[in-house]
Amino acid sequence: MRVAVVGATGMVGEVMLQVLAERQFPISELIPVASARSVGKKLDYNGNTYTVVGLEDAVSMKPDVALFSAGGETSLTWAPKFAEVGCTVIDNSSAWRMHPDHKLIVPEINANELTAEDKIIANPNCSTIQMVMALAPIHKAFGIERVVVSTYQSITGTGVKAVQQLENEYKGIKGDKAYPHAIHRNALPHCDVFLDNDYTKEEMKLVNETHKILDPNIRVTATAVRIPVVGGHSEAINLTLTKPVNVDEVRRLLSASPGVVVQDNLEANDYPMPLAAHGKDEVFVGRIRKDNSQENGLNLWIVADNLRKGAATNTVQIAEYLAAENLI
Repeated sequence: MRVAVVGATGMVGEVMLQVLAERQFPISELIPVASARSVGKKLDYNGNTYTVVGLEDAVSMKPDVALFSAGGETSLTWAPKFAEVGCTVIDNSSAWRMHPDHKLIVPEINANELTAEDKIIANPNCSTIQMVMALAPIHKAFGIERVVVSTYQSITGTGVKAVQQLENEYKGIKGDKAYPHAIHRNALPHCDVFLDNDYTKEEMKLVNETHKILDPNIRVTATAVRIPVVGGHSEAINLTLTKPVNVDEVRRLLSASPGVVVQDNLEANDYPMPLAAHGKDEVFVGRIRKDNSQENGLNLWIVADNLRKGAATNTVQIAEYLAAENLI
């Protein structure tokens, strides 16, 4: 299969290439694509060296599938051009997520919605993916009325500039800043830009994308916080269910869910942490307990590597499903 990776030199693009190799995705020709300043650079993949090409050249090469991680503006402009030549685009930006004509896919939950006609497929936001992975089996069994989620998000979700800011601040070096304040030894209740409703775009992604993937009737409210962590995103989630909750049944359901690992042994101080989730594809769930302050309440703690299941791995899994079902 002819596979283009758009944004191949970026943080997520590099992880996409790593995941493609690890999962032995069937590639007959790899087409690494990046912006003009990276065109001509050499890139190693699976023991071979490839030359980075521009978007125009990539379209003319008519790949079978294109994995996009190059920002919303690039996706809005170029995804339709790839689709016009018969390529299936799986886009990791926010550009197409809430578009009514394009599907928002977490393979373990709703891949069966995909058809051969879906030429632009949206990959959800990283914080949404890990949350709905845990919520989907609970919603099916108990019904979820309301979600209150507080996120503790890795700086890698912002990109290379944020990682550099943290490293500079740790070393006491002045440099470019990705955030309006210091991130070292700090926590910023500010992920993405603020909107007119006083929530951030990141917070509203958790609301809107959960509605599109799971159920528009679930009430969701979110607070997203950036913390000086590299390994992955963490989420404290409080649920109000429609039925009385059985914690043992929740653990059983989550343990049986593909891609979810229950890590909940308090005697051994065993619970999900971003340091342990780093480099892994699973979504880790722990601190599963009743909320004794309300009827049918449940608390969860969820952690996942935001560059892998939160971005690259989910994208590749969508491509795997399409290939297995002969949809590309």
